[in-house]
Amino acid sequence: MEKYPWIDEYLMSKLGATKDYKQEWGWHRYMVGSKMFAGLTRPSDKYDPMYAGKDLVSLKCEPLMAEILRSQHPQVLPGFYMDKRNWNSIDLAGGLPAEAIKQMIDESYNLVFSKLTNKLQKEIIGTI
Repeated sequence: MEKYPWIDEYLMSKLGATKDYKQEWGWHRYMVGSKMFAGLTRPSDKYDPMYAGKDLVSLKCEPLMAEILRSQHPQVLPGFYMDKRNWNSIDLAGGLPAEAIKQMIDESYNLVFSKLTNKLQKEIIGTI
């Protein structure tokens, strides 16, 4: 994702964010409290043409909002290789403004963070 360095910077700026590379998936995974809130990947030609060869950021989303975003933005696709009810994948070359992508990243992070235990949330925030 060399063309989009701001995405990695923004994802890693989230409190408690960690990153790894899942070799078998070909994904850079971004997690908080060991739960994934984002993934960056570029699926090969062997996948559905809707995804193949596209630089994607996959983000967790509330199911109703996921459908709304897909209906409003053609570059927002059902989550690649994820539960399509709860994940969207954004085609980064699709022209969606960076601010809209950042807002979706914030929502994904907040959704995942809110599901962590209170103890883990406090550890991440630094209040324990």
